[in-house]
Amino acid sequence: MRVKSLISSAIAAAMLAGCSDGQSGPDGTPSYEVTTDSMFDGVPPAESAEKYKANDVSPVRAVAEAPVSTFAVDVDTAAYANVRRFLNQGQLPPKDAVRSEELVNYFRYNYPLPGDRGAPFSITTDVAQTPWNPDTRLLRVGLRGYDLARSERPPANLVFLVDVSGSMDEPDKLPLVKSALAMLADNLRRQDSVSIVVYAGAAGLVLPPTNDPRLIKAALDGLQAGGSTAGGEGIQLAYATARATFRPEGINRVILATDGDFNVGITDQKQLEELIEQNRDDGITLTTLGFGQGNLNDAMMESVADKGNGNYAYIDSASEARKVLDEELSSTLFTIAKDVKVQVEFNPTQVSQYRLIGYENRALKEEDFADDKVDAGDIGAGHQVTAIYEIVPAGAKGWFPERRYAGNQRGARLSDAGGDELATVKLRYKLPNGDTSRLIERPVQASLLRAAPFPTGDMAFAVSVAGFAQKLRGDTLLGDWGYADIRRLAGTQWGFGSQAYWRQEFLSLVDLAQSRSRIARTTAEGARPL
Repeated sequence: MRVKSLISSAIAAAMLAGCSDGQSGPDGTPSYEVTTDSMFDGVPPAESAEKYKANDVSPVRAVAEAPVSTFAVDVDTAAYANVRRFLNQGQLPPKDAVRSEELVNYFRYNYPLPGDRGAPFSITTDVAQTPWNPDTRLLRVGLRGYDLARSERPPANLVFLVDVSGSMDEPDKLPLVKSALAMLADNLRRQDSVSIVVYAGAAGLVLPPTNDPRLIKAALDGLQAGGSTAGGEGIQLAYATARATFRPEGINRVILATDGDFNVGITDQKQLEELIEQNRDDGITLTTLGFGQGNLNDAMMESVADKGNGNYAYIDSASEARKVLDEELSSTLFTIAKDVKVQVEFNPTQVSQYRLIGYENRALKEEDFADDKVDAGDIGAGHQVTAIYEIVPAGAKGWFPERRYAGNQRGARLSDAGGDELATVKLRYKLPNGDTSRLIERPVQASLLRAAPFPTGDMAFAVSVAGFAQKLRGDTLLGDWGYADIRRLAGTQWGFGSQAYWRQEFLSLVDLAQSRSRIARTTAEGARPL
């Protein structure tokens, strides 16, 4: 094939190495032997080797000392699906597995569409009373990217990078990978192409670029699991394959499907990140799809997707695969703005203290905001981003105790600068092919603070999800606010369609968390010595 001839001799060598077992699947594609001692029984193993990045709850800040909050946007949703997996199996998730912003951003909210693609997203701000603390208020900042019809999406050059190592030999891993990627294949257009690279003990190309769903599915069907995990070599080969068929005006993306258990070749996470950073500037982005349990390397998956200017989703079911690779395909593939940063500057005459709910892994220094060399998050077509701040109005009771000496008291020497503004929201972003950032500024009027209603409707649901995440994380500032309160605030969520389905499912997860929490508390009390 003409396209195959574009692939270098180094890739060809890797192809041969990847076929060392001598077996082939349908239409000649290589396969791998599978060996296993146990099958998935619906309950994670007692000794889990899953890896999560340490994720402490965001601290409270005094406006007089730290008036500016800066963070990179986050459109990942992996944490929500992973939390769902734990709860459906009768377990509370590890606290570090819960990234609050990913739970909130799993859902869509009623933000307006941007009116002009020159500014690729709209900005919405609103303020409400805090359900768990009568002395504070909640400021919500919402972004919505412009939608892109399937017919308008640029041609896509996709490389499926599939982990076929022995650790993927579980029903919720490689078989689910196959069905998920087959679903994506059904959404291809004539101008799109897919290549498939696999890795186990070595990496290999099992399918050169094609837009024929039948060939793609046949190649996927032929994959079997076995061997160690040479993930670094697989990533190198995937990028080389993407470069060989690069679309200058199209989408060029590697989609990595794995449990993240790299144990051969480049195994150090920092080395993997450096490898991906070296390639992302070529215009090839990286999406990571996590599968399975027991040895899920969530920390690595999140980090490499971030470094690769892509997104990270966890696939725990066929319905989640449909959501990520069918309903949200344009968002997953087509970037409308890159290096998107948010900075909120609070007016000390209106706000004395604040905390950002979530985004701990996305925090930036104040000076990073205007530095175009600092990497940040990307937004895809139709993506939404929500950030919620809990704030203490000036003069209200806050979290910090009063200081003894007048000179040390927070806000002791305030002027009236800032007028009737609560805060200023600033955004910086680059267009997909740009190198220089653009700035958007939006003042938030203090009148919203004084007239803040109790959260209802869309705002109420967003706050309930944020509260749910913080409850799972053990956030002490929620006080006695519990799962029943979360459930009540979320409302009934009647309706049809996928968005209503996901919201209704959330209500069930709250019930599961409440039940599991009660059992855990009863067990702990029963274990106490008399």
